Amino acid sequence: MNNNEKLEKILEKVQKAPRYTGGEMNTDIKGWDECPLHFGFCFPDTYEVGMSHLGLKILYGLINREAWSLCERFFMPWTDMIEQMKEEGLPLLSIESRRPMSDFDVVGFTLQYEMSYSNILAMLEMGGVPVLGSDRGETDPIVVAGGPCAYNPEPLADFIDAFMIGDGEDVMGELNRVILERKEKGLSRAECLRALSELEGVYVPSLYDVEYLPDGRIASVTPRCPEAKASVKRRVVVDLNDTYYPEEIPVPYTEVVFDRIMLEIMRGCTRGCRFCQAGMLYRPVRERSMEKLIDLAEKLEKATGYEEISLSSLSSGDYSCLPELIRELMRRMKDKRVSISLPSLRIDSVLKESLEETQQVRKTSLTFAPEAGTQRLRDVINKGVTEEDLLEKVRDAFEGGWNSVKLYFMDGLPTETDADLEGIGDLARKVVSEYFKVPKDQRARGLRVTVSASTFVPKPFTPFQWAAQDTIDEIQRKQGVLRHALNVKGVTFNWHEPYLSFLEACFARGDRRLGKVLHQAYRKGCILDGWSETFRFDAWMDAFRECGLDPAFYANRVREKDEILPWDHIDSGITKQFLWHEKEKSEQALTTRDCRQGCNGCGLQRWKGVCAYADAGRV
Repeated sequence: MNNNEKLEKILEKVQKAPRYTGGEMNTDIKGWDECPLHFGFCFPDTYEVGMSHLGLKILYGLINREAWSLCERFFMPWTDMIEQMKEEGLPLLSIESRRPMSDFDVVGFTLQYEMSYSNILAMLEMGGVPVLGSDRGETDPIVVAGGPCAYNPEPLADFIDAFMIGDGEDVMGELNRVILERKEKGLSRAECLRALSELEGVYVPSLYDVEYLPDGRIASVTPRCPEAKASVKRRVVVDLNDTYYPEEIPVPYTEVVFDRIMLEIMRGCTRGCRFCQAGMLYRPVRERSMEKLIDLAEKLEKATGYEEISLSSLSSGDYSCLPELIRELMRRMKDKRVSISLPSLRIDSVLKESLEETQQVRKTSLTFAPEAGTQRLRDVINKGVTEEDLLEKVRDAFEGGWNSVKLYFMDGLPTETDADLEGIGDLARKVVSEYFKVPKDQRARGLRVTVSASTFVPKPFTPFQWAAQDTIDEIQRKQGVLRHALNVKGVTFNWHEPYLSFLEACFARGDRRLGKVLHQAYRKGCILDGWSETFRFDAWMDAFRECGLDPAFYANRVREKDEILPWDHIDSGITKQFLWHEKEKSEQALTTRDCRQGCNGCGLQRWKGVCAYADAGRV
């Protein structure tokens, strides 16, 4: 029985078989022998999560549009499928041609979430690729990775051959050409990795030595060869109008998390929230033109038949032509019954006109992120919004016919007190009050206010990268304070289990010694850690103990100003000096202005022509 026959047999025994069948509309199936370079794009989570990811769709189309390269997809199977694969001796197969991962020249993982790391090891092993980079031979694929978590690549240094740092659209083609050259010229694996390290934005961890101090902190990170750069500078796509964006995308046969067109209207953010890694990593702001977006929207709607277009960015309300864009999209899409949604709304954005436009087809729940319950703490994190900003926007929404509002907060932020937590309850009560201020005959029935609180995780390349995360006991105590404060009629409270956030903090700021912990936890059966039903915290703690490492060293420890951080050899464009200054301002609850109001000297001014708001004369 061949692999295809084994898969067909298994599909009858697993839930959600369309996760594994492929054949979706707009799938790009190319002849294997017609393309000399074969790229396996791996999303280290389930199909429905992976197929909601915009980056996958961009890079999938980008690689496949080249005549010489082919891209096929791999996703993490669910537990029932894994059991069946083991019973049948079936390797992990690509969705398109149902080939094992080991057949590909390049295997690329997108790193969106630290708690998917164990899935990377599982997918490699199921795909027939040695898990450890040191065990790979000349015929094994080159294993690469990119995405926001790649900015601290060290916990995965034992498993990933090369990391792509920054925007992937340009560096992807360059990386693939180097690997194709290896294949055509018969270069060794070592020669290929050295050539990859010469590319801007590519980090090859095996070409660096890391030394540690007796107390466990890093003493030095040193390149081992001339090709390896002392500082790896991230790649930045400057003009979004000229860069690739797909005009058709695969349409799943089964429900996925975000089942709609995602139209990236801009990249980056100028607000400078001190907890927000994405807001720092994706600087500077770059917008797509309104004409380009309308053209893309029409082509994607025609190619997919989706009934919703989501205007995607870190802060969609900051797009400079948002009202005009929405008005024109609604004019063109209204008769097709295609709705426009606005995620990632800034509370202080000018939104009333835009919201009125988007409700013409159907209303969706509005989401706002005050992040903190008091003005003092919002100033600490540089959120730049007030209570009145929030109440004004929910008032507009309730008067406009909305009845469902989602509010996102964090617990465990630096300098947080119980008064800040109780302030979340006060805000929720005021939001409910705004609903009842609307005359009964004018408001929509059935108020739904959902308050979600995630646990703060200090992230690299933010002003809070030096901060300690609260202990699990303290997080649980604070969540109890929140449950009491949010016992409000009409309000639903959701919170995150602190154990997962604790491990996320370990790996977010971990060094390469954590690779041993990850490998040991995987051997103990830890996979699909981002899912509550499969997460095994005790096994993770056993892995830390067996490797002689203390997780509190990574999660609950304050870093000092002069400490070498595991990611200091990665240049994000934002200087360490700027981040430390922002940390000091946070301790005094001092805010920093929006970049659009004047350059704050974050470091991008060093990169001439990259940031439209950079003041080259500023230190």
